[in-house]
Amino acid sequence: MASRAHDRSQTTSFTIPGMGSDHCAGIISMSIRRVPGIEKLDTNISNHRVQVTFDAGQTDAQSIRAAVERAGYEVDASEEYQTTGHTSDAASEDRYLARAWKRLWIAAIPATLIMVLMGPHMFWQPIPGYLAIVAVLAFPVVFLFGGWATHVSAWRSLTNRTANMDVLISMGSLPPYLIGLLGFIYQMTSFIEMAATIMTFHLIGRYLEARAKGRASQAIKRLITMGAKTATVLREGDEVEVPVAELQPGDIMLVRPGAKVPTDGDIVDGNSHLDESIATGESVPVEKGPGDAVIGATINKEGLLKIRATRVGADTFLSQVIKLVEEAQGSKVPIQEFADRLTGYFVPAVLVIALGTFVTWLAFADIFQPILHWGAGFLPWVNPDISPLMGATLAMIAVLVIACPCALGLATPTALMVGSGLGAERGVLIRSGEAIQTLKDIKVVVLDKTGTITRGKPALTDAVALEGFDEEAVLRAAAAVEAGSEHPLAQAIVTSARERGLEVPEVTKFKSLTARGVQGELDGETVRVGSRRLLDEAGISLGDLEERLTALETEGKTAMLVAVGERAAGLVAVADTIKEDSKAAIATMHDLGIHVVMVTGDNERTARHVARQVGLDEVMAGVLPEGKVDAIRALQDKHGQHVAMVGDGINDAPALKQANVGIAIGAGADVAIEAADVTLVTGELTRVVEAIQLSKATFRKIVENLFWAWAYNLAAIPVAAVGLLHPMVGVIAMTASSLSVIGNSLLLKRAKLEVRK
Repeated sequence: MASRAHDRSQTTSFTIPGMGSDHCAGIISMSIRRVPGIEKLDTNISNHRVQVTFDAGQTDAQSIRAAVERAGYEVDASEEYQTTGHTSDAASEDRYLARAWKRLWIAAIPATLIMVLMGPHMFWQPIPGYLAIVAVLAFPVVFLFGGWATHVSAWRSLTNRTANMDVLISMGSLPPYLIGLLGFIYQMTSFIEMAATIMTFHLIGRYLEARAKGRASQAIKRLITMGAKTATVLREGDEVEVPVAELQPGDIMLVRPGAKVPTDGDIVDGNSHLDESIATGESVPVEKGPGDAVIGATINKEGLLKIRATRVGADTFLSQVIKLVEEAQGSKVPIQEFADRLTGYFVPAVLVIALGTFVTWLAFADIFQPILHWGAGFLPWVNPDISPLMGATLAMIAVLVIACPCALGLATPTALMVGSGLGAERGVLIRSGEAIQTLKDIKVVVLDKTGTITRGKPALTDAVALEGFDEEAVLRAAAAVEAGSEHPLAQAIVTSARERGLEVPEVTKFKSLTARGVQGELDGETVRVGSRRLLDEAGISLGDLEERLTALETEGKTAMLVAVGERAAGLVAVADTIKEDSKAAIATMHDLGIHVVMVTGDNERTARHVARQVGLDEVMAGVLPEGKVDAIRALQDKHGQHVAMVGDGINDAPALKQANVGIAIGAGADVAIEAADVTLVTGELTRVVEAIQLSKATFRKIVENLFWAWAYNLAAIPVAAVGLLHPMVGVIAMTASSLSVIGNSLLLKRAKLEVRK
């Protein structure tokens, strides 16, 4: 039965432009979960997207869509998950912003005319037919183009047994308008101006929030626009321009100087420097040649390149980055769960408080008179001679509009949007909000050695020459013979010689001697490169090299003796070298109070030597791949659940999962990246420090936002209830509160992510 139900599972996604905060997302989730057959539900307010997996035998996409609309939210698009595109999300957001702008100016023009008329009418000369004029002007603001969508949303929400933010705005604008109409029958103060003003400021707030949220999520928009739109490919010998969406793995692409690489691939012909700042955050172009992998959307600085496409569409690096950033922006931080529970009860509680305020004012008006007299001394909108009914009405409306929980709903997601976007720009991809909260408390960072602290590939470290030779001659001779070998250590020697500008001549009579080394003839003399045994068999004495050879081997380096003719010439040593930034990164971790541990499968001697070079606190050597998980568990038992693991290989994936935060080196294996909570696009350890600093800064913003949003509501509601806050001032303050939360989140862009030099 279970497998049959699983077979009926389908996934659909909806774009809901009005889902602008976690409060909205919670209401939508609650409404969808009431539909039978819902298996999985994810909301992402950064792209206004809801993704639902459901049992097709119990419901369908149309029923889910209807549930969202019943909750008071407009559904912009629905499509099968497989065809979901980032571009459609951006277009949907643009349409929503355009609608918000249209509703705003249609409401703002009549509201402005009302304000222009109200001043002279109240303070100079009464205008004949004033009430009829403002009633006509306010009608489209409150009921038609401006407020209609708000009232429909509020009605649907109430009939769905939920209470969204539009309920408060509707109840804050409809009663003043309807009460104001009584002025045609009784002599009383008009409330119609207030209704139009509240609705107009609400629409201003919605528009400004949409624009500000667009700024907060601009990292994804930038990433989307960075990709190339077309590609020039070779088809049967001809150059053909095709849309990037039509590229297939194996296509040969031509990339000219100044052009973007259309998609991920490998260079098959040509040399150039590529600007990879989109991926790495580094502005210095990287030299690339045949056999090197390139990333889509990077820029070819010079030279014509032929590139074989390897990954296209959703599999490309850029698409994966966008996916990771969206996952982070749509995720929830554990601290948010408590805030969400409170916010879920917030709107119903406000409705009760507003009703209680109205009743209390009518029953105990005398209690509020001293407060009004006191407030009138410094608040120009407070009238101490107001009637109990008018005081009750104003206080109730003020409570309704001031308590709109927009700021609460925006507190966490806007900080996550900015933080994850900032990380993406610097090559630090954080997958989830939970990782952001956990990373800030990390006390232990576990590092793999190869590819993490070290480069992961051998390089020449030493060249020693005996009397009668110089280092260049020794290296030249060693490289000439090793050029005939495919061994990685041999290639490291050849590469180093060429990097130093040395000519690597061809040798004759090349011979590989198993377990001993290689030899060949150069300039009429036999050159031998290899172990002690190779020279012993040729009867060549090591002389002064013995002591130096032992010292290099003690340091964990692979040393090879070089003999020219019948005498020892020197030696060359190769090792997996330390990355330039490893020492500085580990020193900065120490500054942050972090205990740094290296877990490696290498022998104790090599591991200790690396540890001394970079200043590690603890070394766990000789650990087999399956033992890394146990090592992480042991550290968690010792230091608590505050352990992060950094690795890049397939064998690191289980340990990355076991750690409280798994950090994968982006240049490593896909399985390691998939297992990680954080991915570093480049292999630099400094990015680990930046990830931790970013986590601390982002979480600090979340706490600040939640504190000020709650403090604002808790302080403002009592002030409104006692009559000291005019509803028009309240709706302005509500808008300012939401914008201040977004603005505070945007300050994250100034966060200093620094590593000690």
